[in-house]
Amino acid sequence: MRMILPSLKERRVVDRLLSAFFREYKPQDFKKAIAGLCRFYHLKNPRIEWYEYIDWGKTAGKTYENGQVYLVHPENWKKGRKYNSERKWINTVYHEMGHYVFWADAENKADMFAFRMVRGLNNHRNNHR
Repeated sequence: MRMILPSLKERRVVDRLLSAFFREYKPQDFKKAIAGLCRFYHLKNPRIEWYEYIDWGKTAGKTYENGQVYLVHPENWKKGRKYNSERKWINTVYHEMGHYVFWADAENKADMFAFRMVRGLNNHRNNHR
């Protein structure tokens, strides 16, 4: 599967901005990075909410179909995680942006598809006799 990505130059800028945000917590760095990605894909910026932890520390980020993105703030990421590196956090941001950009919320959509595929099947099971 081919995936359209921003140019290497644009990706480096986004990565640098995310690194700066991880170290200094300046909101404008994060906003510029996300805006750069969204501009490339012609999307509006997602609504991002920062959390101390998500799902009792099991999850680092979550993306919903309505465009809402939950992320663990770098400040809290550094404190409470076993693997608390900057690179892991940045990869988490990219992962959640991948869900946002490509609407690939596989877990929810797969469950919804399975539910809709079997809805009504049991009602007609014995009608062919």
